[in-house]
Amino acid sequence: MPFKALGLHPLLVKATRDLEFTEPTPIQAGAIPHILAGRDLIATAQTGTGKTAAFLLPILHKLIDQPRGHSRVVIVSPTRELAEQIEDGCRRLGQHTNLRSVLIVGGKPIAPQERALRTGPDLVVATPGRLLDHMNHGVRFEKVATLVLDEADTMLDMGFLPDVKRIIGKLANLNQTLMFSATMPPVIAKLAADILDDPASVQIGRRTATAVGITQAAYPVPTHLKTALLRHLLRNTEMPSVLVFVRTKHNAKRLAKTLTADGFSVAELHSNRTPAQRTKAMEGFRRGGFQVMVATNVAARGIDVDHITHVISVDVPDVPEEYVHRIGRTGRAGAEGDAFVLVAREDEQALSRIERQIGQRLPRVTLPEFDYTSPAPKPAPDAGGPRGRSQGGGGTRSGGGRSGGSGSGRPSGGGGGGGHGRTGRRGP
Repeated sequence: MPFKALGLHPLLVKATRDLEFTEPTPIQAGAIPHILAGRDLIATAQTGTGKTAAFLLPILHKLIDQPRGHSRVVIVSPTRELAEQIEDGCRRLGQHTNLRSVLIVGGKPIAPQERALRTGPDLVVATPGRLLDHMNHGVRFEKVATLVLDEADTMLDMGFLPDVKRIIGKLANLNQTLMFSATMPPVIAKLAADILDDPASVQIGRRTATAVGITQAAYPVPTHLKTALLRHLLRNTEMPSVLVFVRTKHNAKRLAKTLTADGFSVAELHSNRTPAQRTKAMEGFRRGGFQVMVATNVAARGIDVDHITHVISVDVPDVPEEYVHRIGRTGRAGAEGDAFVLVAREDEQALSRIERQIGQRLPRVTLPEFDYTSPAPKPAPDAGGPRGRSQGGGGTRSGGGRSGGSGSGRPSGGGGGGGHGRTGRRGP
């Protein structure tokens, strides 16, 4: 089905052709008609399915013939990086229109943002905290009729639910609210029931399922050898673009330093990085300037990169939905991807919860050439005992040089499915 068949404005159809979007993705085909009809919507779909275009295209369509001079749409995103990507999508999809969007996020001077808001841009793309700052300083949004909550489950995880409710309370003339989420935990379902009016529902895939086309595997390894095993995998497996997850910013900094010393090109993404550093890391990783991105869960919410070939969880997430979020960063736009999780004995219970949630048991992979017997380093006399649940910094430098790898790193059997593939590119 072509985009034209959805009833979109010819200028938007032209933009989809220019951007080489050959046909609507399932989430686009499912959501766009409801949004064009003016209905509230709750939609669940994994990242990489084109859900940004699923709400931008019908919103732009409705704005084209409306009076100008006032903001009529507010799109709220949990992170600066995601907001930047949505605003970029506004400009690309609206390239043949004269519609204007403005980006309102933290880490930027507030005065220029306030001036931009007072000019009445058609769309406002914002993070919750900065949007509330402007609302509390007298910027009015009385003409806003449409609100989009993107990555609603992420906003919940990051503690933005009170801010979201305050924002809704300050938008007095809403007549359409759209919620998009990768997962649908009960608290999100309750929020939808509270703020949506007779919503349409679009669900692409199981609400807790992992994306098609991702091969998954668990690598049992003692905690103190996790870093050594990661280094071994990077040296001996073809991994062009790798996203590595760790639990804390301290582990992220330490691991990035270790991998950089090994000769890998590494970027870091965590809360200790300045907005400028995070933007530089994201852009470098997106362009292929970095092979490895080491990130924490919250910081990585803004990663939207199509070419990630591998996602490696050094720490097993405690919440199964977080695992689904992590591995959804690979296997994008019809491509295949690999997702590995390094599992110590104390992680098995958390992994079992993940397996129950996704409805499959991950194959366990051991590498015959890796030395699993190296003892844990003894703590220094004044260290006060073991260091707890770090990802481990010791271990032997097993394996050969970085260029010696010939394997794909994909386990045999039991993975996450081979994927159906698609022609053409997905929307932003």
